[in-house]
Order: sequence, then structure tokens, then C-alpha cells
Amino acid sequence: MNKARLGSSEFIGTFLLVFIGVGSVTSVTGAGNGGLLTVSLAFGLAVAVVVAAVGHVSGAHINPSVTIALFVTGKIKLPDAILYIVSQLAGATVAAFALNHLLGPGAAAAGVTSINHALISTFQGLIIEIILTFFLVFVIFGTAVDMRAQKLPSLFIGLTVVIDIIVGGPFTGSSLNPARSFGPALASGHWDGHWIYWVGPIVGAVAAALLYQTLFLPRGAAEALPDVRPDAAESASA
Repeated sequence: MNKARLGSSEFIGTFLLVFIGVGSVTSVTGAGNGGLLTVSLAFGLAVAVVVAAVGHVSGAHINPSVTIALFVTGKIKLPDAILYIVSQLAGATVAAFALNHLLGPGAAAAGVTSINHALISTFQGLIIEIILTFFLVFVIFGTAVDMRAQKLPSLFIGLTVVIDIIVGGPFTGSSLNPARSFGPALASGHWDGHWIYWVGPIVGAVAAALLYQTLFLPRGAAEALPDVRPDAAESASA
């Protein structure tokens, strides 16, 4: 039952993120700064409300790179990490197909992340995804993992997504999240440069997690994650 609850939390959270975020791309007309701001707010606010709603259930990773970073730093066990990632990918995929069905066959394609080769190279796009995801996971550790400075983590994590998309959106689409890119790619059949949206976010997330844990999280410091860590959640409800 606990596994089902955790998987459902990640599925629903990622579904909402992709449905709202990619749906906002479809609804925005034109490519001006107003459109970029709308999309960045849609994604950021979606992340904020999901973290607030189910952060106490599963931790609201809703992002395979976040789950991998937490696994590498020992915050989640491998079987649970696999469950989380499968649930995230499933949620993103169902959301993308739902958008195609409800808003038209081009809805998921509108949300496909790709490198803007008119502005940057593939390598530059990879580095941008690494840096922006590093920033996101660094904030996650600073607000949601480290209890010494835990203040409204949902707000600050969501705001980080907003500013990341404002900066990187015109260049890479600012995925920061392999599941967010996977769902629309699968639903539209557009896979050009898709590897960037796995490698970049995972490298950036793991680097941020290891750096924060090594330099900023003293050994034995109180963490928020024991309250939402899958094995702890199971113990609490046993």
C-alpha cells in the first residue's frame, strides 16, 4: 500500500507538472517575452503547488534527476528510486497524450524541448541544462533537505524553476527534468537531441547534491527527508 501511495504521488505530481506546463506552451500565442513569462510561471507554480500538496507524502521529486541525486547521496533506496522514476515517466507520458487528445495533435509537440541552434551549439545547450539543474537541486537541498534553513520550500523551489526557464527557455527550453522532456517527445515522436535532457539534468543534479552534502550539510545535521523518505514513511505507518 505504501509503495502504491508513493508511486501514485509521483505519477500525479508529474502529470500535473507536464499537463499545466506544456499546456501553457500550447495556449500561448507568439514567441515574445510575455509568452516566456507565462510559460515560466505555469511550470514554476505547478512545481510549487505539487511540492506543497504531496511533498509530505513522497517528497514530490517529480523529476528523475532529483530522484537520482537523492539516491546518490543516500537519501532514497534503489528500489524506491526506480519506482519513483517509472512513476514520473508514466505521469509525464499520460499527460502529454492527454494534451494531444484534448488540445489537438500538436499540443505535445509544442512542448518538446530542443536546442535553438540559431543561438547556441549542442554543447552549449548541454552546459546550460547542467547549470540550471544544478541551481534547482542546490535550492532543493537548501530549502527542503537541510532543516536549518527550511522556509517555504515549495515557494522557493517553484521560483527557481521560474527564473531557470526565463534564462534558459529561449536556448534549450529549460527542461531541468528528463520526465518533462520524455512525455512530449514520446507523444509527438520528436527525439532530436533528447539525450541532452537526460545527461544535462542528471549531471547538474548530482553535482549540486554532492556539493551541498559535502560542504554545507554537516554530518548529523537534521534533515527534512527522514519525514518523507520512503523507508521512513513505511515505518511510520506500520
